[in-house]
Amino acid sequence: MLLINFAHPLTDAQFSQVVAIVEETPQLCFVDTQVSRMRPLGEVAYDLVESVSLKTADWQTIPIIINPPGLAPLALAVIAELHGRSGYFLPIINMRPVPKTTPTIFEVAEICNLDAIRQVARTRRIPKL
Repeated sequence: MLLINFAHPLTDAQFSQVVAIVEETPQLCFVDTQVSRMRPLGEVAYDLVESVSLKTADWQTIPIIINPPGLAPLALAVIAELHGRSGYFLPIINMRPVPKTTPTIFEVAEICNLDAIRQVARTRRIPKL
């Protein structure tokens, strides 16, 4: 299993939370997402995903989890690029703030299966009579 982190580096506690959820220790790949906002998002997303250096077959066969970038438009472009390579929506880490912490501490809330969400949403396309 591969965890591709397009966001802030994970703390040891956050990585341990991921390990507990997926019940294995994924290989971690950190991608620096400090990018120019003057470039088209499609180009930026391509460059970020390309920097992971996986082969075409790897995107379709290796179990992958994504920690998406914090910048929403970039996260969406990265997810679109990844879907094009893998053929499905990869699961993502959902981070949430821990209540009443100063400074704010984030924890792993869940591993969110985007493809499962998509499959359920497809059932809502059926017209209601």
